[in-house]
Amino acid sequence: MSMQPGAPGDVPAETVRVARAAFPKGSLAIRVRDELGVLFTDEQFADLFPSRGKPAWSPGRLALVSVLQFAEGLADRQAAQAVRARIDWKYALNMELTDPGFDYSVLSEFRGRLVAAEAGQLIFDRVLDAARAAGLLRSGGRARTDSTHVLASIRSLNRLEFVIETLRAALNARAAAAPAWLTDHAEPAWFERYASRAEDYWLPQGRGKRAELAEQSGADGMRLLHDVFAPSSPAWLRELPSVRILREAWVQQYWLDAEGQVRWRYPKDCPPGAKRLVSPYDTEVRYSIKRDIKWDGFKVHLTETCTPDTPNLLTHVLTTDSTVPDIKATDTIHDGLAARDLLPDEHLLDTGYLDGSRIVTALQRYGVTLTGPVTGNTTAQAAGAYTQEAFAVDWGHRTVTCPNGITTGQWREALSHRGTPVVRVKFSATDCRPCRVRAECVSSTAAMRREITLRPRPEHEAIQHARAIQNTPAWRERYAARAGVEGTISQAVQTVGLRKCRYHGLAKTRLQHQLTAAAINLARIDTWTADRPRARTRISHLAALRPAG
Repeated sequence: MSMQPGAPGDVPAETVRVARAAFPKGSLAIRVRDELGVLFTDEQFADLFPSRGKPAWSPGRLALVSVLQFAEGLADRQAAQAVRARIDWKYALNMELTDPGFDYSVLSEFRGRLVAAEAGQLIFDRVLDAARAAGLLRSGGRARTDSTHVLASIRSLNRLEFVIETLRAALNARAAAAPAWLTDHAEPAWFERYASRAEDYWLPQGRGKRAELAEQSGADGMRLLHDVFAPSSPAWLRELPSVRILREAWVQQYWLDAEGQVRWRYPKDCPPGAKRLVSPYDTEVRYSIKRDIKWDGFKVHLTETCTPDTPNLLTHVLTTDSTVPDIKATDTIHDGLAARDLLPDEHLLDTGYLDGSRIVTALQRYGVTLTGPVTGNTTAQAAGAYTQEAFAVDWGHRTVTCPNGITTGQWREALSHRGTPVVRVKFSATDCRPCRVRAECVSSTAAMRREITLRPRPEHEAIQHARAIQNTPAWRERYAARAGVEGTISQAVQTVGLRKCRYHGLAKTRLQHQLTAAAINLARIDTWTADRPRARTRISHLAALRPAG
């Protein structure tokens, strides 16, 4: 399939006449076309198509259809029907009223090309460019970020169900690819044991019986792998994706004892969540826990502007593995904003995105001030009169003085257990041993002297400053604006289905979120240009009666 770029042209006169009569007040699709003009052109997607072959349907139009599809929460069939039947969509797409549109399968094929070329970002960026050209978006100001969990498009399985389903999937793949080979090598019991899903029949309740069934499945899987990798078996069988998945799953879930028997691993002996498979049908999904939320899937970080004189537009969307902590996304988000010249002056974040290193990096590298609650000192010496803050640090002379006036110069630069640079300071035992308040100062009864671990000076001072101001009324009033991103997540979940994957795999899920963000931006641009006021934050009748202060 090839692409022959065509000029967007004007909306056909008959389409304009009928659309104006049918929608005297306009619609989202009509207003987007009127306010922003032609958002996507065929030339922008030229690299996705070869120059020879059957002509493809206009990729510029398909891009707009994809965004409108997510804006209205439509399936592929519904979106194709909207192109065929809806006047306002024909207006936005510059189509004749008699144009029959395309088959719904074209949308899936187009998304496949976007994923292969990692071109979903192009669609999101083009909407931002249009907003910037219309004077609705600029760098500087304030931005806010938060993350939420995303459920994978799979069934959640416990460990026993997972190994049974993984073996069942592998057997089904062999049955489709090499039925004669499988008939010769399968044991008769396999057809009864793995013909249906694990949850379709009653699994044993007792721990011993479940372990016995798990080890039986493990032995069956090991037997299948042994036969697949036997010299007499076709070499191409070993290249099937289901073989790789089965091998990886069995390494994670089983081990061989000294007698060569397959044994079920104890949970603590399984790999960490960042590496452990949870489904044979989507190997990029991971299991994660955040406070009281447990899920199989991914995580998405949304960043939006929050200045009063422009619409709140999403400027960055980041989709990651569910096990990646928020703190690792901070610099990535700033890199993405810097590439688009959309860095804010102040970035409102919650505690999960902040530490001393990020605060310093954001200010020095990007010129961005990070605002958010920094965690307090959680060490054993965090309370009392002899906290770390009570010790005077002289960075120039590399000395530390305790509240009782004793100074030490035992200063050593080192690395923490996480590999980050720290400064370790020790007081002399001859000074600390006779001290009358040593029990209050030294937390360990066995230790004879006080030891202090400091971050490098820029990080140390950034953390101290953040802790000093984060309880002031002015800081709380400024930080209150961050709560608005919760409403954005709610809008994305309720209207666009952000929290449920439509597709398998991280790359397709990332494209889903980029189209989701583009759709939300179009809706917000439409709301802003139509002068519809922002909704007020709803509060209960009781909260409204709360006394001031």
